[in-house]
Amino acid sequence: MANYRQNKINSAVECEMAAILREIKDPRVADAFVTITAARVSPDLKYCKLYYSSLSGDKKEIGAGLRSASGFIRSRLAERLNLRITPELTFEADGSIEHGAHIAEVLKKIDAERRSRENEDENENEDGDENGG
Repeated sequence: MANYRQNKINSAVECEMAAILREIKDPRVADAFVTITAARVSPDLKYCKLYYSSLSGDKKEIGAGLRSASGFIRSRLAERLNLRITPELTFEADGSIEHGAHIAEVLKKIDAERRSRENEDENENEDGDENGG
């Protein structure tokens, strides 16, 4: 039962963070299109680790901006979520989106090379038919 509550709070924090991030004025965060990819609340609900990702900006600068705004973020969470204790927040960069984009690029290159080889093979076969037949 506690795990269900923990998961529900994780989801609620993730959802609220989407709106709260838009309120942050710090340019390190505001200009970087930051997304919260996951929230993990500790079993005692005192701590929350927020995983973030961004398609632009320096991860360290974004992390510093988020840490700088953590008091503001925490107060907004307290207003929006009806919790006895608002958890202390920590932020950790999530590289999964960049990793996924890298994998997609590698797959795209492999596919392009495969198509190129297939085209070369077709051209060689056509040339062979013209010369041999």
